[in-house]
Amino acid sequence: MQEAVAGYRGLITDNGGEIVHEENWGLTKLAYPIDKKGTGFYHLFEYKADSQFIKTMEIAFRRDERLMRYLTVKLDKWAIEFNQKKRNGELHGQKMEAAAKAAAKKKVELEDVDDE
Repeated sequence: MQEAVAGYRGLITDNGGEIVHEENWGLTKLAYPIDKKGTGFYHLFEYKADSQFIKTMEIAFRRDERLMRYLTVKLDKWAIEFNQKKRNGELHGQKMEAAAKAAAKKKVELEDVDDE
């Protein structure tokens, strides 16, 4: 698994691409069996590359017998911005702030009830 990931990482960088983010999701249960297999390793690459490189990458995916499925998606500017915020913890921070405010408001309401 690691050698396949390293190979694709090298393929991206050797063809002038830039890896923006990479995640190893590990061994995960598949939604449905593929070739009588119920689990698979998931790995995510977010990269910038020339549009012609996509064809090269997908040909390499099709030739690799270790891969069961792959998905290539072009991110728009909103998805790129969302991913950057997610990686920086900004989205989680906003949720935590909202939860803290809600908890503080609930605590104030409970204190008001106890005072009566």
